[in-house]
Amino acid sequence: MIEVSSLSFSYPNTDVPVLADINLEFDQRTTAIIGQNGSGKTTFVKLLKGLLKASKGEIFIGDYDVSMKTAAELARQIGLVFQNPNDQIFKRTVLDEAMFGLLNIKMGKYTAEKLALEALEMVGLAGKTAMNPHDLSLSEKKLLCTASVVAMDTDIVIFDEPTIAQDEAGKKIISNIIKKLKRKQKLIITIIHDMDFVAENFERIIVFNQGTVILDGATREVFTRKEVLKEAKVELPGITQLANRLGFQNTVLTIEEFLQNYSK
Repeated sequence: MIEVSSLSFSYPNTDVPVLADINLEFDQRTTAIIGQNGSGKTTFVKLLKGLLKASKGEIFIGDYDVSMKTAAELARQIGLVFQNPNDQIFKRTVLDEAMFGLLNIKMGKYTAEKLALEALEMVGLAGKTAMNPHDLSLSEKKLLCTASVVAMDTDIVIFDEPTIAQDEAGKKIISNIIKKLKRKQKLIITIIHDMDFVAENFERIIVFNQGTVILDGATREVFTRKEVLKEAKVELPGITQLANRLGFQNTVLTIEEFLQNYSK
């Protein structure tokens, strides 16, 4: 669904590359992009979304070149839930916020409201449609932004740190949304530091370090590469660390797998 070739990026008036010679292909596997702060993850997804323009290289989504599209044009194909919801919210009611993107692509008001209400129901905010979004808690604001993007029904959805400020109930909502989007054959990408959530919800991991990709593979395979992850300053999921300390032979990703191995 996405092909990235020889992608590099530097901010103006600096010779220090933020990204250097990135080559990646994305299919419909749920994909987590991980790495320490400053490794280039957020810059990379902003390039995918068209919010930044590459210094060098190409990004193709399907058969079109991202560099030839505006961010507004790309809004029909790719949605991005920002890390900080306060950077994304600006309408006066929860319902208006959830409808904004749909109305912006010239969808009829009746259909836009229907889709927005369905998305708000999905994230547990259907009873707060008349509230000012800025009166919501941080976790609710994050869920509102998620609903606003999901309502757009884009082929690609990117979550930037989706579990920030979320309790277990909030994480469960996001996990269920990822599963629903996966069933609809959407490509889901996340930037995230929550390795427990990655282990439970994502099929593929790409590891960024100092602007380059140092590891790319299936989640279980990546979490066996402890030395490479240490280089990128990424910790293993908690349950994986516990299983390793107990001498389990397999790389354990979930509590269910831990219990199955422990009972053997």
